[in-house]
Amino acid sequence: MQKGIIGKKIGMTQIFDASGNVIPVTVLEAGPCVVSQKKTVENDGYDAIQVGYGDLKAHHVNKPMKGHFAKGNVAPKRTLREFRLESTDGYNVGDLIKADIFAEGDKVDVTGTSKGKGYAGGIKRWGLHRLKETHGSGPVARHAGSNGSTSSPSRVFKGKKLPGHMGAEQVTVLNLLVAKVDAENNLIAVKGAVPGPNGGIVVIRDSVKA
Repeated sequence: MQKGIIGKKIGMTQIFDASGNVIPVTVLEAGPCVVSQKKTVENDGYDAIQVGYGDLKAHHVNKPMKGHFAKGNVAPKRTLREFRLESTDGYNVGDLIKADIFAEGDKVDVTGTSKGKGYAGGIKRWGLHRLKETHGSGPVARHAGSNGSTSSPSRVFKGKKLPGHMGAEQVTVLNLLVAKVDAENNLIAVKGAVPGPNGGIVVIRDSVKA
């Protein structure tokens, strides 16, 4: 059965394995999360659980969401995510999900929102080359060159790499190794980097390609 939990990126550090090798890791605060809704094939057409993370004061919750949380007798949560499962028999509304659902050596996929870079040029955004800086091309060495073609196709193809908004996108990093789990403090250390700034919300799932 696939597992999943919501967490928060704490930051990067390094740990040592049994052989004394340095492992760069990202520390994630995973949970505790509460099951706020349970979906079944009979009622909804598929099996899933809705999970909430992060406490939220009642006066910050709108009326529809207050009714949603009251229906499950669950305290309001700041972040909600849904995890589709093969079966929801092992979960009930109100159950807590903690970091110990994962163990050292597991492979996970981590989804987060990348850092926003604002409006960026083609060189920063896509790694495009500069123009030559001699014999009449300046002062536009970092500008885009010719976009167009000839009379056919007489347009710019969709998907052309151009300046524009960079970052602030959903990014999933696959097959990260769980290097260490601190169940007491709800911390998971995964080998490598995960998207987003420190303090950003992440979703940790069983790897789909492990």
